[in-house]
Amino acid sequence: MANVSSGTAKVLHFPILIADIGGTNARFAIVTDSYAEAKRFPSIKTADYPTLDEAIQSVVLDKTSIQPRTAVLAVAGPTDGDEIDLTNCDWIVRPKQLIETQGFGDVIVLNDYEAQALAVVALDGEFLKPVGGGEKIESSNRVVIGPGTGLGVAGIVHGANTWIPVPGEGGHVDIGPRTERDYQVFPHLETIGGRVSGEQILCGRGLVNLYRAVAKADAKSPALSKPEEITAAALDGSDPVAVETADLFLEYLARISGDLALIFMARGGIYLTGGITHKILPMLDEKRFRAAFDNKEPHRNLLEQVPVYVILHDQAPLEGLAAYARTPSRFGVDVEGRWWRAD
Repeated sequence: MANVSSGTAKVLHFPILIADIGGTNARFAIVTDSYAEAKRFPSIKTADYPTLDEAIQSVVLDKTSIQPRTAVLAVAGPTDGDEIDLTNCDWIVRPKQLIETQGFGDVIVLNDYEAQALAVVALDGEFLKPVGGGEKIESSNRVVIGPGTGLGVAGIVHGANTWIPVPGEGGHVDIGPRTERDYQVFPHLETIGGRVSGEQILCGRGLVNLYRAVAKADAKSPALSKPEEITAAALDGSDPVAVETADLFLEYLARISGDLALIFMARGGIYLTGGITHKILPMLDEKRFRAAFDNKEPHRNLLEQVPVYVILHDQAPLEGLAAYARTPSRFGVDVEGRWWRAD
């Protein structure tokens, strides 16, 4: 078998197994042809299966008579090499082994936020909740940002009638204090390498970091220690520190989203996703969010024109992967070194 050196895939062989594999959960579906709806399988916890291979066998292949010829996997981690380690998960993706043991003719491995970026092109409007104003320019750059286990960021740019996803590590950009309250809270944040990155605040462990910092700024003992406890207490109003933490979390998410909108000139929109975002969505104050998002002098006017959406689809990456599987020529996905083919 060979690692294909071609830059992009123009045609993939059906049926196609698609998978969104995160640090905590994995979701699978099969696309049988260019027009069929994807056949979905139950979501699983990665910790419940020792390997990806066993998960595919138990959750997919043992439950259907369809034998996929191609696998397109989106994974939370770097996608180079014949053995791909996943971030926050013990699974190792071995494309050659999948070809040998499970009969795939082709295996393509993408980054999970590439799949999220593909999804912002594929999703219908019913799955997008606008946050404030702005007007989408259809064939313009877009950005997806998602606080979850980590802070995922990816762009998707349009050129030569093709959508090109741009994965990266945008979740690790610096974030600094701006308001008087920020200057009270930020000295108490746990840093990494002496700095505060977006992911030090805008993810599950970041939410805990921010909660502790808010408590210390007010000389209080933090009563909660888990992200789910903080979000629950914020939503029911039982812990004032948790309420302020969630409010600040959304404000800081707005600031970084505005930065990314400028970097990508994202007139096609900023798309918010991620488990933490969805949990605290009822607390989202659109006016406060947009005020923080737009406050980018001297380019406030530009930011005011950029739409922001919350992705409401619970399996958006699979929608992106399905769109790619059906018509890969629509997308400029660079698969060099990430596409394995049986001899």
